[in-house]
Amino acid sequence: MSNLSAGKDVIGYCNKCKLRLAHVIVVMKDEATPGKVTCKTCNATHTYKDQPTTRKKSVSSSLKAKKADAVLNRWEEAVNQSSDTPTKYSPRTKFEVNQLITHPNFGDGVVEKNIDNNKIEVIFKGQIKVLIHNR
Repeated sequence: MSNLSAGKDVIGYCNKCKLRLAHVIVVMKDEATPGKVTCKTCNATHTYKDQPTTRKKSVSSSLKAKKADAVLNRWEEAVNQSSDTPTKYSPRTKFEVNQLITHPNFGDGVVEKNIDNNKIEVIFKGQIKVLIHNR
């Protein structure tokens, strides 16, 4: 049988202080588990937590880094394969696949594919963009 009850002290994790500190039990969830507690240091009332909840690092950040590396590798290969000089990008100019272009914001890129008559997919250093052309 547990000796925990409302009004007694318990050690728990405080969300506000970010530490394990002494708390006063305000409400019991069941006979053995405190429900709500008040921190004796900052007087914040919150649900009882024995340990801080930790979140696992998001996998998406590592996937983004891998994707950026893959795009960079594709860009380097495409630039090395093309021997012509870069053409300055303009929405009015028609571009062909594997053509080098220079964009004022994104830098040098290579046309990877024609999406339709007026859109192209271009690989820039570290990113892929869809641009309009042939207008």
